[in-house]
Amino acid sequence: MLFRLLLVTGVSLGLLIAAHAAPPQQTLALRDAVNPALQAKLEERLQRLNLESAVRSRQLAVSLVDITDPAKPRLAHVNGHDMMYAASLPKIAILLAAFERIHEGKLPLDAENRRLMTDMIRRSSNTAATEMIRRVGPEYINELLRSPKYRLYDANMNGGLWVGKEYGRGAAYQRDPLHNLSHGATAFQVARFYYMLETGRLVSPELSREMKGMLGDPGIRHKFVQGLLAGAPEARVYRKSGTWREWHADSAIVEHAGRTYIAVALARNPNGGEWFTNLIVELDRIITGQPVRHAGL
Repeated sequence: MLFRLLLVTGVSLGLLIAAHAAPPQQTLALRDAVNPALQAKLEERLQRLNLESAVRSRQLAVSLVDITDPAKPRLAHVNGHDMMYAASLPKIAILLAAFERIHEGKLPLDAENRRLMTDMIRRSSNTAATEMIRRVGPEYINELLRSPKYRLYDANMNGGLWVGKEYGRGAAYQRDPLHNLSHGATAFQVARFYYMLETGRLVSPELSREMKGMLGDPGIRHKFVQGLLAGAPEARVYRKSGTWREWHADSAIVEHAGRTYIAVALARNPNGGEWFTNLIVELDRIITGQPVRHAGL
């Protein structure tokens, strides 16, 4: 019943926004793609993992999107519109802003910028992320996220991706207006980011492919990657995660067993990383039907 209530709340919010905000077509398509059968499976697996109380207390948010047929995405989520501190995960927004600057001809796609962006994503380098923020322009990132082109941060949808602080010591330069977060995300908006990336709608099809390449071959092998390496080492993962104190985040496009899906999870709990290692195995099973083994079992 709780999960149904969360789903209804999310769908009702979506209908309200559709009536008043007239969002871009790609936003509307994914928001309207909630699939009852997939939703039921997600809820059942979360209960099996004993994560129902984490969902109920809003310590955990999950979005799962089957994009095997990109024209017909199937979405399931719990607490998908809850905005949480997401540590390094919002570095994907810096990546997007950098490629927009490249598209505008204001930033070269040279060896140095490729190295910085790749280190920022694959190894989650804070030094590289801070340098890219400075090269792109800090105000530009959130302007782009809020722009009609993307609406990856939308006040009508309780926020989304946000980068309001360099990655290191120092004060935030622009906290998000709804939740006062320096680095934030909602699971749904991160899923939208990946859906737009996969369908070539971030900047351009060519530059979307460039960005996806940088998300491949993760250099940090915990959480989602740990779970998939243990049970499905043949899976291809394009991923960005984040960790700070009790906040955990992970997000990925996964290609496995002829299927492609997006998985996003955000948590505020010291056990969040362990949750995600086991969660991705269940999400993979939902989409592929493959008997993936849990890490450590």
